[in-house]
Amino acid sequence: QVQLVESGGGLVQTGGSLRLSCAASGRTFSRNAMGWFRQAPGKEREFLAAISWTDTTHYADSVKGRFTISRDNAKNTAYLQMNSLKAEDTAVYYCAADGTPYGVGTTTSHYDYWGQGTQVTVSS
Repeated sequence: QVQLVESGGGLVQTGGSLRLSCAASGRTFSRNAMGWFRQAPGKEREFLAAISWTDTTHYADSVKGRFTISRDNAKNTAYLQMNSLKAEDTAVYYCAADGTPYGVGTTTSHYDYWGQGTQVTVSS
């Protein structure tokens, strides 16, 4: 059974940093895209960042220059380094994995596996 488990969320002040981790189990994703999304109360799930199997990265304009996605295939883990956090970054953050190899996408429909989410709260 495939599982994605996020960790690293929490409460941080405006301007602070957090590093989210997404540990995958049940299969390897070294040839698959991984992505990060977030969802704030009353809003749709929003794309943040994606990384392809060749380590090509894609970012939403809202986080470009502040967030960095990376992966460690040996650990079957993806990361999201978040710097210069703002109050509007407050949301539940989800990692996702594409079940089909070699592609990469920026929409929720592209991804087959999802974590349970981790809360990030940025206080002003």
